[in-house]
Amino acid sequence: MGRIGSVWVSFAVMFGVHPGVSAQISNVRQSYILLYKDIAIKNMQEYAIPASITLAQACIESGNGTSRLAREANNHFGIKCHTGWKGKTITQTDDKKDECFRKYNRPEESFKDHADFLRYYNRYAFLFDLSPYDYKGWAQGLKRAGYATNPQYAEMLIKVIEDYRLYEYDRPVKNMPPSPKVLEIPTIVQPDIKSPLYTASLYRTIYQRNCVSFIYAQPGDTYASLAREFRLFKREIMRFNDINKNGPIEVGTMVYVAQKKKQSAREFPKHITEEGESLRSIAQRYGVRLSYICSYNKINKNTHLAEGQTLLLRKP
Repeated sequence: MGRIGSVWVSFAVMFGVHPGVSAQISNVRQSYILLYKDIAIKNMQEYAIPASITLAQACIESGNGTSRLAREANNHFGIKCHTGWKGKTITQTDDKKDECFRKYNRPEESFKDHADFLRYYNRYAFLFDLSPYDYKGWAQGLKRAGYATNPQYAEMLIKVIEDYRLYEYDRPVKNMPPSPKVLEIPTIVQPDIKSPLYTASLYRTIYQRNCVSFIYAQPGDTYASLAREFRLFKREIMRFNDINKNGPIEVGTMVYVAQKKKQSAREFPKHITEEGESLRSIAQRYGVRLSYICSYNKINKNTHLAEGQTLLLRKP
């Protein structure tokens, strides 16, 4: 995803071509926009991604629907397979020869996957701090996040949006989903006076994520010492944190002092993996038991994660 799949479209947009060819491209693009505008508007309501940005990206990435990936695979954003993709595939030379790309039954599936990548991939999380009506900010943000290799990608998006008045499709969002960054801010809780957490709360701050209580480790903490402090068995607190080896804990480490949930919060149904992440680190981040993440994705706890892999965090 993020590769400019149609070089001739890029040149037509940025530098101009023969008037006859330019008019032909314009007609094809206008028809393409009219065909997919409703999907883009629907995704804006659900994901808070500007419809104008979605349409402009689709125009550029798919060559206005004329690229082989769009025609033969309903893949309008050049999304590659990535590890864990279980759907149909198609091969095409991109960065390397015969790379694997996702093949969809319907274009709507491609548009949804594109929205998922922006919403659940951490590198794009900052975009959702922007207004969904700030198409220029989104265009510049996509460029800054490295969505595409073309250094003029932001300018290309803005030009398409303004030439075709795509900003007119940026409709008011009724129930705008909060920014992923805001949703991940842990809440501070005050345990009930009868709770084992109460004693610890006198000198520790208790947080919650996904309605599960946790603390940040302090100097000298071990799972054994924290178990005593919170009136737990050592094996319990280790199980809560999906770990099987006791020892010193790095200062600042998130340590759950209650059992994690079977599923993530509704706002985080899935996660797009980044380089260096592990199944356990993701389980800790979202307050979900590792065993359930493995079950939802039909993998084992030792599975090595590849960048761009989609993990379900809730029951399919």
